[in-house]
Amino acid sequence: MSTNNLVMSIDAMGGDNSPKVVIEGLSLAHKRNPDIRFLVYGDEKKVTEEMEKFPSLKEVCQVFHTEEFVHNEDKPSHVIRNRATSMYQAVEAVKKGEAQAVVSAGNTGALMAISKMLLKTIQKIHRPAIISIMPHQNGKYVMLDLGANTECSGINLAEFAIMGNIFAKHALGFENPRVALMNIGAEEMKGKDEIHVAAHIIKNTHLNMNFIGYIEPHDIPKDKADVVVADGFSGNIALKTIEGTFVLIMRMFKEVIKKSFLAKLGIPFMLGAMKKLKSKMDPRLYNGAMFVGLNGLSVKSHGGTDAFGFSIAVENAAKLVRKDFVSAIRKELENIDLDELSQEACYEVY
Repeated sequence: MSTNNLVMSIDAMGGDNSPKVVIEGLSLAHKRNPDIRFLVYGDEKKVTEEMEKFPSLKEVCQVFHTEEFVHNEDKPSHVIRNRATSMYQAVEAVKKGEAQAVVSAGNTGALMAISKMLLKTIQKIHRPAIISIMPHQNGKYVMLDLGANTECSGINLAEFAIMGNIFAKHALGFENPRVALMNIGAEEMKGKDEIHVAAHIIKNTHLNMNFIGYIEPHDIPKDKADVVVADGFSGNIALKTIEGTFVLIMRMFKEVIKKSFLAKLGIPFMLGAMKKLKSKMDPRLYNGAMFVGLNGLSVKSHGGTDAFGFSIAVENAAKLVRKDFVSAIRKELENIDLDELSQEACYEVY
C-alpha cells in the first residue's frame, strides 16, 4: 500500500446493518476521493462478500480478520481490555502510525474509551471532547462537547473553545470563527461559575480568538456563532433537542398536508422548496462526530446512518487529516499555560 496515499482505518462491524452499510459507504467515499486507502477490520468473510459488489474498492482496501466486535450494550470498561475486537484494532492502527484516522459507527462510549486509552490526550489538554458540524439558518457551525464529559471545569471549557476554534477553521474554512459559551442568559453574571472562569481564560489566552461571550440555546440556529461551547451534559441535551424539534416539525408538516385538500393541491408547487430544505437539514450531511484533543483522529459515525452518511464521516475525517488538524492544536497550545490562567480566573470569579 503506497505511503503517498491517505490511509484510513475502518471498524467494519460497528453500527446498524454492518458491514453492508460500511463497505458501501467506503465505495462512495472512494469514488469522490480516489487517493484514500482503507485498512478494514472485521469479519473477513462478511466483509469480502460485501466488497465483491464493488470491484474498484477491493484495490484500495486491505482486510484484517477479527474474531470479535463491540456490541452497543458493551461497557467501556470491558471493551478496553479486549484487544480482539474490530474497533480496538482499528484504533490501534492509528496508534501504530499505520493509518492517519479511524472511523467507526459503533458504541460511542467504547470508541471514546479505546481512543483515549490508545491515542492519549494531547499534552496540555486535560480532556478530549466530542465535536460535530451542524446546520443553522445561513450555513454551518460546530458545537462541542456533545457528551464526552458530563461535568466540566472552566479550564475544560476553555480548552474546548480553543479546539473548536481550530476545528472551525480547518473543517469549515472560517478565517476568524465567532466563539461563544452556551449559557442560560447572555448577561455577564448569569450562569455557573465554571462558565465565568472559562470566559476569563478565553479572554486572556492571547490567541486573538473572536470570543463573543455567551449564547442562549434558542439563538444557536440563528447564525450568531460559529463555535458553540458547552459541557457534555448540556451539549448533548441541546443536540438531541435540536434533532427532536426538526423531526417534530417535519411530522407536523406532513400531518397538516394530509388533513388539508388545498395543501395537497399545492404540493407540486412546493417540491422545489422542500427539496432545498431537505438538502440543508439532511442529517447525513453532518455525519461524523470527532473526538478532539487526542494524539490522532478518531471519528464516530451515527450508528443508524446509511452508506451515504458513512461516506460523509469518512470524508470529514480525511479533510482534517489533510489539514493536519492534530498538529494545529498542538501548535496553538505551545505557548499557553492554561493551568495558570485557570488559577487567575478562579481567584477573580470566586
